[in-house]
Amino acid sequence: MKRKNVLKFMPLAALFFLASCGGETTKNETQTETVKKNVKVEEVRLTPVDQLSTFTATVEANTVNNIAPAMGGRIRSIHVDVGSRVGKGQTVVTMDAANYSQQQTQLATLKRDYERYLELYNVGGISKQQLDQVKAQLDVAQTALNNLGENTRLTSPINGVVTVRNYDPGDMAGGQPILTIENINPVKVIINVSESFYSQVVKGMPAKVQVDALSDEVFEGKVSLIHPTLNPVSHTFPVEIEVNNSDQRLRPGMFSRVTMNFGTNDRPLVPDMAVLKQTGSNDRYVFVEKDGKAVYTLVQLGTRIEDKYEIVSGLSAGDRVIVQGNAGLIDGTEVEVVE
Repeated sequence: MKRKNVLKFMPLAALFFLASCGGETTKNETQTETVKKNVKVEEVRLTPVDQLSTFTATVEANTVNNIAPAMGGRIRSIHVDVGSRVGKGQTVVTMDAANYSQQQTQLATLKRDYERYLELYNVGGISKQQLDQVKAQLDVAQTALNNLGENTRLTSPINGVVTVRNYDPGDMAGGQPILTIENINPVKVIINVSESFYSQVVKGMPAKVQVDALSDEVFEGKVSLIHPTLNPVSHTFPVEIEVNNSDQRLRPGMFSRVTMNFGTNDRPLVPDMAVLKQTGSNDRYVFVEKDGKAVYTLVQLGTRIEDKYEIVSGLSAGDRVIVQGNAGLIDGTEVEVVE
């Protein structure tokens, strides 16, 4: 009888045990699913942000002149060297004067001939046409002498610095210029600007210039020339920036960075700790808290301002960006906002 009673209650005990285990499993699973990660958020507000763009370029001389004679000849003297400062109109090279002397003699002969012809014309001895022919020969000889004079004493057309010297006295001038003279006050920087800014660039527009050699200094420049055509491949247009260089610390060839301000736009600013980098790409993203969940959001960054990033696209005013606790989050993770 007792054995029968035990057997009778064993199925009931088994069902009770299974029910108890099943209830604990469901309870644990529910607890696991409802665990939320604590995060801190910051509401996006629009802030006026200067639209700064930076361009790289090389410092160039404002004017470059190559000093060479119009015709070949022997160099008699070079009066300057590399690094010499020269003034406009200063004689820098003297060429052989043999041809100049010959031309002077020929001109003197033609002048005497013209004077005799003029006397004959005045007394009716020759026609006006004959006199005009001699006068024309005299004018040609005078022009030739002037040209030879310019090619015998070579002068600098600008104030500047000698940057190249290719010959020595006694050499025959050939295909290269004897000297190169550059005006480096002011200097210029030529940058290539995107066509999207074409209507915003105007002559006189300010620009800030920095060079690696003088990294702590900022030089003030201004737009001096806007090229009228665009590159059809890169869709950019050249812009020349003029920079005062009275102390001549800026030198041609220096690597430079030019910063220009294309106005002010209202943009979202978010802390840098909120911005994450997508593994395997250059994409940047943030997590936005929405209805208790972390929402993966791609963003395009603009300028970094201290410890914040300008967001060009991806966020709107009022979005709640997760600024702490975003490590390890995935799209759709349930989160708990804490102060």
